[in-house]
Amino acid sequence: MQYRYMGKTGLKVSELCLGAMTFGRETSEADSFAILDHFAAAGGNFIDTADVYTRGVSEEIVGRWLRNQRRDDFVIATKVRFGMGDGPNDVGLSRKHILAGIDASLRRLGVDYVDLYQVHCYDPGTPLAETLATLDTLVRSGKVRYIGASNYSGWQLQKSIDISQRMGWEQYTCLQPLYNLLDRSVEWELAPVCQNEGLGIIPWSPLRGGWLSGKYHRNMAAPVAGTRIDDATQHGWGEAWDAYANERTWRVLDELFAVAEEVGKTPAQVALNWLLQRPAVTAPIIGVRTMTHLENNLGAVGWALSQEQIARLDAVSATKPPYPYDFINGAVGNRLRG
Repeated sequence: MQYRYMGKTGLKVSELCLGAMTFGRETSEADSFAILDHFAAAGGNFIDTADVYTRGVSEEIVGRWLRNQRRDDFVIATKVRFGMGDGPNDVGLSRKHILAGIDASLRRLGVDYVDLYQVHCYDPGTPLAETLATLDTLVRSGKVRYIGASNYSGWQLQKSIDISQRMGWEQYTCLQPLYNLLDRSVEWELAPVCQNEGLGIIPWSPLRGGWLSGKYHRNMAAPVAGTRIDDATQHGWGEAWDAYANERTWRVLDELFAVAEEVGKTPAQVALNWLLQRPAVTAPIIGVRTMTHLENNLGAVGWALSQEQIARLDAVSATKPPYPYDFINGAVGNRLRG
């Protein structure tokens, strides 16, 4: 496992991040410990969880595992925004909820600080300045080392950066967005912001819940029983069957399988390797349920797709951007040609 700097910071993280969303839900504590052990043995030092994952159980499992590790060897990331209580202040990015959230996360993790504290989603009910000032306070207090954002729009991310710069507050060091071969809208605005401002990108759902894992292919009529896509279809989650079972997905998967055969890798490994080579990407977050999933995903590092193979995957997965991106791209292209 190689290590990469998180954006423009001096923090080094493994090129794959282990997501702990399944811990305590699909994955037992014993299996979670085994997965964490194997990830660490492979050189992984970056672990991502959130306060709401399994209603705090994920953080507790990571914390109990950490008790038998050297704490400073690992970069532990968690999140705040969505609540587990019923009170009016048990959700959001207000000063009150963030301060309560970090203390609760530290208790569950059994640590004095978290390396990366991320806002889980934009909160339209709280002024950005209130959120950012509070996060700055957490860094200054020593409870948090770095801060990041997840599920922001382009203007929300840029405005946050501008406010923090103007006020001399700690700035976001990374963005955690949905990003994979089937979901590339992050490239229209969010990725350019990250590149221009020096933020690392740590994509969630790099295999889109299993669509890019190798289990799905053209001519299938329904999701594989018991898989994440099956669950998503039953619960109406974003990666549900009806949302992706279309000709564009089948074309992407056809090319993904073809490239995988050429390089002697699995489709999942190719999809992750493609993402690892995207501009500003620091570490895709692999959300595994089993040791088999982890071992497969770890095979995505230590090699590289050729530029020709990347170009083929780029082309087949490209989507026409909406206005104004299409207009701007066309205007720039016409000017350059002129």
